Amino acid sequence: MTATFDCSLDSELLAGMRQARAALGRGELVVLPTDTVYGVAADAFDPKAVARLLEAKGRERTSPPPVLIPGETTLDALASTVPDEVRALVAEFWPGGLTVILHAQPSLQWDLGETRGTVALRMPDHPLALELLAEMGPLAVSSANRSGMPSATTAEAARDMLGDSIAVYLDGGPAGDGYEAIGERAGDTSSTIVDATALGTEGGTLRIVRAGVISRERIAAVVGEELIAP
Repeated sequence: MTATFDCSLDSELLAGMRQARAALGRGELVVLPTDTVYGVAADAFDPKAVARLLEAKGRERTSPPPVLIPGETTLDALASTVPDEVRALVAEFWPGGLTVILHAQPSLQWDLGETRGTVALRMPDHPLALELLAEMGPLAVSSANRSGMPSATTAEAARDMLGDSIAVYLDGGPAGDGYEAIGERAGDTSSTIVDATALGTEGGTLRIVRAGVISRERIAAVVGEELIAP
């Protein structure tokens, strides 16, 4: 049965986190707050759970979910190579609203969909998300909405779209307020996604796949405008 927990209350926070851990361990889905938008999470190493995530959102395998991680150590474990430019971006923007696409370690035993050997990684800046990641390991997390609908910035909005396909909803209050307050919204408070898979090749550049809360100008200030594709 689906349950929603108000994580502003200590008693519900403890119960909610306990049930979220149990649900993820059973291969079920959990909606959780992040610093950008609410996300729907599944065990990244459970193919059936990832398939449930895609089904809940109404997505095909051609739209694999990003993976949230607790820190840079996990970045090195999941990516086959991490270019210096990516390390500089991570140092500047993690935890935070930057998702980086890299080549995945070929030995990883997971199935996120049709990734073509890549993985999109982010360390969120939210205590609830980071606590779950520290305890459960990498989680496949996509925005908590049906495909084609606006990303949810509240647990209530996520539940309206996803309903009983989710086992546990963790209500951490409105998401994305910090980015809105400093004027970095780009349509909504979704993370900025950059594809760094071409770095390390001759003439290779970063490509901004999705504009989001981290602006092109801030990325260029770290890596140089010449390293960003037009």
